[in-house]
Amino acid sequence: MPRLVRAKSAVLRVPTEHEEQREFVAWFRRQYPDVRIFAIPNGGSRSQREGGRLKLEGVSAGVPDLYIPAWHCWIEMKRQKGGSLSAEQKDWRDYLQSIGDTWIVAKGCQDVQRQIIDKMNQQASNQ
Repeated sequence: MPRLVRAKSAVLRVPTEHEEQREFVAWFRRQYPDVRIFAIPNGGSRSQREGGRLKLEGVSAGVPDLYIPAWHCWIEMKRQKGGSLSAEQKDWRDYLQSIGDTWIVAKGCQDVQRQIIDKMNQQASNQ
């Protein structure tokens, strides 16, 4: 059940991480149609057997949610309210940054859109 946040006299529903990510990916694909983005489906509920099978196949806890290969950019999506990085996510962040990749943590779709636009503007001004 979605978490509710009370705002003044109205109760507003906080979108799920899934909803935020889905909205962002749709926006990204419209804005940058020639740049590929894909999801890493690491989360979700699984049986112990399925979890073990996926781990043997290379699934690793803490890998960010999205990747943009052309930009070497990893994105960890969080909800607008709540959500924090796990120890595994922090470890991946540190590793990916140490090899020169960009790592973004975003509190919702609008936050990641802003960070992507800022990144593109920064790259344009450095050229």
